[in-house]
Amino acid sequence: MDNSKFSILLVDDEEDIVEFLSYNLTKEGYKVITANNGKKAIEKAKKYRPTLILMDVMMPKVDGISAVQEIRRMEELNDTIIVFLTARAEDYSQIAGFEAGADDYVTKPIKPKVLISRIAALLRRFSAVDDVANKVLEVNKLTINKERFVIIKDGNEIILPNKEFKMVYLLASTPDKVFSRDDIFQKVWGNDVIVGNRTIDVHIRKIREKIGIEYIKTVKGVGYKFNR
Repeated sequence: MDNSKFSILLVDDEEDIVEFLSYNLTKEGYKVITANNGKKAIEKAKKYRPTLILMDVMMPKVDGISAVQEIRRMEELNDTIIVFLTARAEDYSQIAGFEAGADDYVTKPIKPKVLISRIAALLRRFSAVDDVANKVLEVNKLTINKERFVIIKDGNEIILPNKEFKMVYLLASTPDKVFSRDDIFQKVWGNDVIVGNRTIDVHIRKIREKIGIEYIKTVKGVGYKFNR
C-alpha cells in the first residue's frame, strides 16, 4: 500500500509524543500534520481534510471529545477516520469516544509497531463493503447511496459517520440476513482491528437514533439484521 497518498493529523499537547509519533509515521511514508490542542485540530482538519486523525483526549482549550464532535459535524470530513489516543482504558471513556464519532482508540503508552499496524488496518477501509456491486440500495423506503455516503428517508438526507454508514450499507445489502458481531467486525473494521462488543452496540444505538428504530433488529445472542 502506497502510504504517501494518506495524510494524518496528529493532535496531542505533549510535545515529546508528537515528535515521537511524527517520526515513526513519517518513516512509514505518511504525510503528517500536527496540532497541540483541540481548537487547532478543528482548524487544521477543515483546512487539510486528512485521511485519518489521531486525537488525544485530554487537552487544553478544547478537549479531544469536543473537537471530534465538532469535526463530525463537517460534511466534508464525514469520511475521515478518527482514532483516539488516551491513557484512560476504562469502558466509559471508550464509549464516550465512539459516541463522539471515533472509529477506534489506542491506549498510551503507545507502541509504534502496534499503532502502525492499527492505522494500516483502518486504511483498508473500503475493502469489504466495496465488494458489494450496487452503489445505491433501495430498501424499506430508504435510499442508501454509497457514492455520496448519504441515506435518504422521506426526501431528507441523513449523513452518518463512516463506520455507521458502512454498517447500514452492509446490513441493508442483504435484508433479513442475520449478521453476527464477528461478521460486522471483519467486514467493517477488518480482521486486523480488535474492538469490543460494546463498540457494535454503541454504533447500532446511534444509527437507530438517526434513521429510526424500525430498520435494524437485534437477534438476541446472534447479531443484527436489516428489516426488509
